[in-house]
Amino acid sequence: MKITVLVFFILVSFHRCYSQQQSQYTQYMYNTMSINPGYIGTRGVPSVFGLYRAQWVGLDGAPETANFSIQSPVAQNGQGVGLSIINEQIGPSTETIFSIGYSRPIQLSESITMSLGVSGSIDFLQVDFNKLNVYDPDDPYFTGILSEVSPNIGAGVYFHSSSWYFGLSVPQILETKFYDDVKISVASQKMHFYAIGGYVFKLNENIQFKPASMVKAVKGAPLAVDVSASFLFMDKLTLGIAYRWDAVVSGMAGFQINQSLNIGYAYDYDVTNIGNYNGGSHEIFLRFDLRARTKSRIITPRFF
Repeated sequence: MKITVLVFFILVSFHRCYSQQQSQYTQYMYNTMSINPGYIGTRGVPSVFGLYRAQWVGLDGAPETANFSIQSPVAQNGQGVGLSIINEQIGPSTETIFSIGYSRPIQLSESITMSLGVSGSIDFLQVDFNKLNVYDPDDPYFTGILSEVSPNIGAGVYFHSSSWYFGLSVPQILETKFYDDVKISVASQKMHFYAIGGYVFKLNENIQFKPASMVKAVKGAPLAVDVSASFLFMDKLTLGIAYRWDAVVSGMAGFQINQSLNIGYAYDYDVTNIGNYNGGSHEIFLRFDLRARTKSRIITPRFF
């Protein structure tokens, strides 16, 4: 029997669903704004970021995610604003989230800053049942196009210095139920809690090492734990590995083309049974800092 993501989608449509719905990223350490608004503006320069992720390649209806964001400090004390657009397609469903955020830094010491962030978002969800092969074409619950729009808010705190970071956040605080008017099908979007952290060790003049981790918790789903280890060579080449507990092993590579432009790639291999039915997941990103920083400001590489 052919196993597809569409089968999963149809099955959960008959039950109340409390699974993890927010987009999953392997290179989350470069995409922190998407999960913690406290990160906004902390790079110190206007920054544009774009990411594309193709998950479970070769599986019909597998998730595809595109993420675009722009952020910038707007005051001398480091206050920041940002805009994020996330589009994700899974089988017959398309979800687009527009989000704006603001952060305010508080200097705790000469080297440590705490940034408090808030965000507001609008979520557009559309399900096109015409894309499904429905057993009963006259079934009223699997015909036409269903659309929902829901607002949300988020908050986060982000501690950082020149060599380490730690953050706690809830990107979407409001719990939203989609399709309440369809009594047999209620999808509930629950709060996701994130904890992230990382530290940069200078091994010698040419090599930097950074372990990092992310913990994601949501009611009704197992705790998700990501750990990674990355090396930066000559302030140019980044190589690393990552592991998502009981789920995925990943390889990561990146290159700092110049002081402004950085590119990265990650490949995920599923260690669960679903890995037998797909060719893995691919993720690529580009980040462009609009104003190059001086050498004195990049003594410690910004993995984050």
